[in-house]
Amino acid sequence: MYMTLKLYNTLSREKEEFKPISGMNVGLYTCGPTVYSHAHIGNFRAYVFSDMLKRYLTHTGYNVKHIMNITDVDDKTIRESQKEGKSLKEFTTFYTDVFYKDRDTLNILPATEYTKATDFISEMIKIIETLIDKGFAYKTDDGSVYFNIKKDLEYGKLVNLDKKLIIDLDGQLNNANKFSRIKTDEYEKDNIQDFALWKAWDENDGNVFWQTSLGKGRPGWHIECSAMSMSKLGTSFDIHTGGVDNIFPHHENEIAQSECSTGKQFVKYWMHNEHLMVDGKKMSKSLGNFYTLRDIIDKGISPLAFRYWLYTGHYRTKINFTLDTALGSQIALNKLFNLYKNLKESVSDKEISSLYLEKFNKAMDDDLNTSVAIAIVWELIKDSKVSDISKKSTLLYFDKVLGFGFNEIKLEAISEEVEDIAKERFIARTTKDWGKSDELRNKINKLGYEVKDIDGGYEILKI
Repeated sequence: MYMTLKLYNTLSREKEEFKPISGMNVGLYTCGPTVYSHAHIGNFRAYVFSDMLKRYLTHTGYNVKHIMNITDVDDKTIRESQKEGKSLKEFTTFYTDVFYKDRDTLNILPATEYTKATDFISEMIKIIETLIDKGFAYKTDDGSVYFNIKKDLEYGKLVNLDKKLIIDLDGQLNNANKFSRIKTDEYEKDNIQDFALWKAWDENDGNVFWQTSLGKGRPGWHIECSAMSMSKLGTSFDIHTGGVDNIFPHHENEIAQSECSTGKQFVKYWMHNEHLMVDGKKMSKSLGNFYTLRDIIDKGISPLAFRYWLYTGHYRTKINFTLDTALGSQIALNKLFNLYKNLKESVSDKEISSLYLEKFNKAMDDDLNTSVAIAIVWELIKDSKVSDISKKSTLLYFDKVLGFGFNEIKLEAISEEVEDIAKERFIARTTKDWGKSDELRNKINKLGYEVKDIDGGYEILKI
């Protein structure tokens, strides 16, 4: 077991030594998909990140209980299901299944449990009623319930919000003659206003509503995650992950409503991955740079190559997706798979290289530095002093964290045409006919392969 793991905590804004609340047991919650459409590659950066975190915690000896929510009721799911003329359940079930299929192609381990928001309405009601009783929430004339952020003296601590904005809120809103509440699920960072815990039914909701002690309506988005996470992991748990876009308002509001209802710290470590840019810009359908997993597969990039590409940057840095860099990762991963396959020896835990294991763990202990970890993988592959059995055993062990699926590698057979050209090129090289050798190499490349010269021969790699 490795005791030096340090993780960056958004709450403290520094790396902290990881110390779980309860011994070797870790409660991990990941903000999952809102199932109204296909998840895009930016969403999957967050899910690959939480998977890698979970894998490494398990690798270092922790018992991880991982909960991921499925948001199956909110503004978007209601709006889009109505457009398609489907019931909310039918519509969200379809996109939930799509998400699970995408998850599997990325070799993301299933969560311990997936929680659907619509299964936790009673838990949400209990939290909201507690907040009303304690004076942190209030009911409006239309039957909706809002959280009063001015009553929470610690509101804004995750995003490091200027308290003066909250203190001056009433005056700002009165001067602008605005209503000081937000009922919609999505709003921008400058909208520091009371947010909806419970939304009274209106005609836009159609047949989506619950009859409860709070009246006829449905939950706000933020209360859903508080109810699901605390129901499954307890009122205080270890790690909550998500993208930086969730920090405000979603995670800030989760903290406020959870801690004000229980009087306890909600989450010990908040971990957020940075944005994924595309061609140097934020993803947008209008810009034509919006990619789902299916889109990049159609471009010749496998989901596992996308996973490899994500690891080349630290999870807390913005990364820029381009088709060229992704294709480069595809070539690199194919080479890695080929090199692994060419290690014919069987594997043994006793043969794992202690030197490279120490290097790998050192990189990952430093706030999950995957870019260094990937470099160590290649360093191991190229190290002539390490035996094939040790290389293969160590790579397979690393793969429990990296999740490339070395044991599941399926490489297509090399065609006779490519084999014949490679043989002809080898003869050209032995006779020092360098012009012909280069011509034949280019021919092999155009067929989708690369030939690599080694002592006494060559090997053919898929690119």
